[in-house]
Amino acid sequence: MLVVQDVGKKYGDFTALHNINLQFGNGIFGLLAPNGAGKTTLIKMLVTLISPTTGDIFYQGQPIKMLGQSYREQVGYLPQHFGYYKHSTPKQYLSYLAALEGMDKQTVASRIDEVLDMVALSDVKNKKMRKFSGGMIQRVGIAQALLSDPKIIVLDEPTAGLDPKERARFRHMLSELARNRIIIISTHIVSDIESIANEIIMIKNNVISYKDSVTNICATLSGKVFETTMTYEDFIEFRKSYVTLAEKQEQGKMIVRFVADEIAESFWKSVEPQLEDVFLVEYAHENTSGGNK
Repeated sequence: MLVVQDVGKKYGDFTALHNINLQFGNGIFGLLAPNGAGKTTLIKMLVTLISPTTGDIFYQGQPIKMLGQSYREQVGYLPQHFGYYKHSTPKQYLSYLAALEGMDKQTVASRIDEVLDMVALSDVKNKKMRKFSGGMIQRVGIAQALLSDPKIIVLDEPTAGLDPKERARFRHMLSELARNRIIIISTHIVSDIESIANEIIMIKNNVISYKDSVTNICATLSGKVFETTMTYEDFIEFRKSYVTLAEKQEQGKMIVRFVADEIAESFWKSVEPQLEDVFLVEYAHENTSGGNK
């Protein structure tokens, strides 16, 4: 069990996070918020890159600051931007990281082959990474996070650069791994986690706004999400009064998905709310142009 207890983080007068309380057991947890909301700050505290200003983080009942290296050995981490030497091969890169981590030399080669197979890079394990696409590099990053067979896997924007097929493979892999591990995925891409996360965590105004299952979070908008068809001119006026969630043009008309609290008009069609609907409503008035604190 990984427990975040009364954790806050300040940078001078700026409060990045305030009074965060979370518990993580085995499974997949989606940390969902726009850029600048505090996702990366929380992740960096979980992997001990920075320390909380207030509160503590505990693993198996012990403060991680006291566990030190023994805790870090249990953590696999993929940062949003990770460093690599472009003239090395995936096998060389992972061998280097294994040596830094002091992994057993007798098992390193087989483990490297195993994780490269998991991310579908076995056929290029001896090719220089300077020729790799962005998606292939990202898969190398995922492989390094899995290398030491960690009990806690923390991934910051892990699907950046992956194509739809690679994303599907990634989701399947995480579902398999999550049976006996804690997996925390920080992202602002709802589709990456909607179908696989046991719980979704949303951060707003430096605090936790949601920590629940996808089903329960979506139920908060039950009976409030609609679709209707209108002209483009009517749509321009319509969106001044309603939070629009999606729109598309079809046969000269606008099909609009939106949220409304009042009694539905007869020409509105009630639809099932999705996680992205909640995300858009929750952050409708947020300024998401900030950094990653």
